[in-house]
Amino acid sequence: MAGARETLGMSQSDLARRLGVKLKTVRAWEEDLNEPRANKLQMVAGVLNVSIMWLLNGEGDGLDGPAEEAELSVDIRAVLTEIRQVKTEMGQMADRLGLLEKRLRATLKEES
Repeated sequence: MAGARETLGMSQSDLARRLGVKLKTVRAWEEDLNEPRANKLQMVAGVLNVSIMWLLNGEGDGLDGPAEEAELSVDIRAVLTEIRQVKTEMGQMADRLGLLEKRLRATLKEES
């Protein structure tokens, strides 16, 4: 899913907005923490211009396999993996910061 989204130059936020879901939902899908329901899967396929089968198993109409990634050195792959991990952690920290801000606002409202 992430590869098709990135090929289109679309951010996770853009995809979430177009699908009518929260950003954390798209993140969970891309990190294989959750899977979209059938109706959303169909919408994802349409928005990303790939087939549902391609989203499920990489076969059918979609992107070609990651040929250039196979040619990357082990060091480059390790860096790319670490970048993905940092991006995931940053997203989680942004979510946590949002919750803390919400708690602070609620506390301030109670005290006034």
